[in-house]
Amino acid sequence: MSARTNLRVPQVLTGLALLSVAGIAAAEYGLNLRPGVTTIAQEAYSLHMLILWVCVAIGIVVFGAMFYSILNHRKSKGAVAAQFHESTAVEIAWTIIPFLILIGMAIPATKALIAMEDTSNSDLTIKVTGYQWKWQYEYLNEGVNFFSTLSTPKEEIFNRADKNPDYLLEVDNPVVVPVGKKVRLSITANDVIHAWWVPDLGMKKDAIPGFINEMWFNIDTPGTYRGQCAELCGKDHGFMPIVVVAKEQAEYDTWVADQLKMADAAAADSNRDFTMAELMARGEKVYTSNCAACHQANGEGVPGAFPALKGGVITTGPAAEHLALVMNGKAGTAMAAFAGQLNDADLAAVVTYERNAWGNNKGDVVQPAAVKAAR
Repeated sequence: MSARTNLRVPQVLTGLALLSVAGIAAAEYGLNLRPGVTTIAQEAYSLHMLILWVCVAIGIVVFGAMFYSILNHRKSKGAVAAQFHESTAVEIAWTIIPFLILIGMAIPATKALIAMEDTSNSDLTIKVTGYQWKWQYEYLNEGVNFFSTLSTPKEEIFNRADKNPDYLLEVDNPVVVPVGKKVRLSITANDVIHAWWVPDLGMKKDAIPGFINEMWFNIDTPGTYRGQCAELCGKDHGFMPIVVVAKEQAEYDTWVADQLKMADAAAADSNRDFTMAELMARGEKVYTSNCAACHQANGEGVPGAFPALKGGVITTGPAAEHLALVMNGKAGTAMAAFAGQLNDADLAAVVTYERNAWGNNKGDVVQPAAVKAAR
């Protein structure tokens, strides 16, 4: 064996080892639709598998005939090409057979599509509004209204801590629905186009400003189902998760009662005065959930994109102007209006926090009563 051949042996063995590892990795990797937990999702999965196997069968027939012809009618075997023109029987066959295949696939697909769009006779209606970068849910029958925001700790996002199994798929306020009930979603957006998508529910709908799209689902199994915004909606598009929790009716009723109590407590907070320490603690939480994505946790912003709040003109200027900007936003910029997103106490807390954090130390205390008056 030559020296050159000897040098190639380890390379060949290494290549074979890599191929075997790649084969094992490929065996562990699956790419397919998930069956889902709703009737619509399961119908979509069944249709997908049906059409997949139809395509596989067509591929076997077509390529089988092609390879058979190549092998058994090649010139080296003395095959002579047949001479014929315009076979009526063949033309009828290759017209009718694909037509029947398409009809066979179209009938169940049409039934599924009609069922997907049928939001009638729903038991519960939830209005979903997309914001950069959070979701608002309004339960139109129950009077429940809240925002849902990413709750993954910043330490995990910036690789300062190990990532948990639900990394970037966890929120502070999940959507809670009763099992066995038809839930209709009316979906829109406040700023740019978003998309509401939970794979286990089998449907996805765009959230478009000024338009209402609808979808529905009926979950039979209690559990937690996770999804994300599926439309590129800005720099924090990947930080806009969706969590749906399906509960038994009794547990759902308890959750609704708790939400109404929390709403009453928030309304009561609008009529009380807070200490500076209370406002700062509450304001930090509000800031982290709503403002830190743009202005950063340290208040230094992003040069050229989002202004710094640390030593900023607004945060060190008149408190009334600061509050007005937070409440009403600024047209033509990414600064959203938070008057409709936060209650009086939260608005008072976040403005107080911004005016006294990061060394600003203005000493101002903005109370909920000032917010109520500004409304």
